[in-house]
Order: sequence, then structure tokens, then C-alpha cells
Amino acid sequence: MKKLVSWNVNGLRACVGKGDFYAFVEKEAPDVLCLQETKLQEGQIEMDLPGYHQYWNYAEKKGYSGTAVFTKEEPLSVSLGLGIEEHDHEGRVITLEYPDYYLITEYVPNSKDALQRLDYRMTWEDAFLAYAKGLEKKKPVIFCGDLNVAHEEIDLKNPKTNRGHAGFTDEEREKMTVLLSNGFTDTYRYFYPDKEGVYSWWSYRFHAREKNAGWRIDYFIVSKCLEPRLKDALIYTDVYGSDHCPVGLLIE
Repeated sequence: MKKLVSWNVNGLRACVGKGDFYAFVEKEAPDVLCLQETKLQEGQIEMDLPGYHQYWNYAEKKGYSGTAVFTKEEPLSVSLGLGIEEHDHEGRVITLEYPDYYLITEYVPNSKDALQRLDYRMTWEDAFLAYAKGLEKKKPVIFCGDLNVAHEEIDLKNPKTNRGHAGFTDEEREKMTVLLSNGFTDTYRYFYPDKEGVYSWWSYRFHAREKNAGWRIDYFIVSKCLEPRLKDALIYTDVYGSDHCPVGLLIE
């Protein structure tokens, strides 16, 4: 069985500095650890993770975005980005090919306050879906990361007051519906279709985490054909170090 973990660390150096990062990795010992929002350039951190192969995708803009993957099993191949000029400046995608599936870590662009990036976000969603479906012609796909959307009302504490805000617009939610209707499974809802009050991100304002006024915006999503191999979906709500907590997947 494989344990896959994804975590938006909101600045890897800050997360490591708070002391939670290595303790979590040591305790959980994931086979693969995918990170988003590393906010690093090459050479800015030395990771003490023996036994893991490391792959990084840095944003061109300093201190912004970025992804990384640490994997015990060396992949057959690794690619960075979507292969589309418009989308490959912010370090948002890493794809690892394993013998029986592709694993993608994805950090979806935030639509921002006043939805100034919503149009770009819509373009990104279409491009990513086409990319994932293209890979799926060869073998099944698992993708994980901060997808920056709470899909249904059950996925955030205050759906009424947040409707229309970044991460809970009708447009973003519809893109997630389209994605899932294209043969993909939200693994957490596969196991826990009605579970409420379990989130993966909390604002740093208004004591949101203490009040558990959160959003579930971090996901593991898989090609439907992988459903029989799924064992559990995890959300590590008691792990600190970022405004997001890690999420995980157990798969045979």
C-alpha cells in the first residue's frame, strides 16, 4: 500500500522553521509528499529528507507559488508545467510517471480579491483538464494539491456569506463539477460523502482555525478506474505549520 500526502506549506522555509514539517514527515513517512506554495528559488533551502528523490518547479517571480515532490520510488519520468507557455511561469505543476499511474501535484491559481484572476483561472482549468485527460489515454491519473475551490456547500463553514468570493464562485465550482464528470473521483467524498466540518484551510484572520471556520480546498483526485484500489482519504487537521493542513490518500 502507498501513502501519498499533499500539503500547501505557504512558504516552505517558514513551515520548516516552525518545527512542524520534519516531525510530520517522520511520523507519517509518506511514500510521496507533494508540496504547493513553496515560495522558493533554487538553492534557497537544503532539505534533510534522506531516502527521497526531490523534484522542484520554481516560479519565475521570487517568493511566489512553486511546487515540489519528494518520492521514495524514483519515477520513470518527470515533467514540469503543462507544456503551455501561458501557464508555465509560476511553477504550478509537476508530473511524475510511475509504472501504473501518473501523479500530478497542482497549485491552482487563486482568483484573488475582486476576482481579478477569475478569467485566467477559467483558462487554466480547461488547460489542466485537457492535460490530465491526455495523460489518461496512457495510464490512470492521480492529482493532488491546493485546487483553490470548495466544491459544495458542505466543503466550507460559511457557504452563504462566501458565495461569489474567490474559491466559492459559481464559475469555479462548475469547473470542478465538469472535471469530476469527466471520469475523476474526489477521494475524500468517495469515502466520506456526508461528513461535515472537516477542512484543509483556515484564514489567519478572525481566529478561524480555533473556531474551525475553514474550507476544504486541498484534494486528492483520481481516475475513476482507480476506485477499487483506494483504501482511505485523510485530512490531517491537527497538523500545523501553515494555514493549510496536509491531506493524504492510501492506495493499493
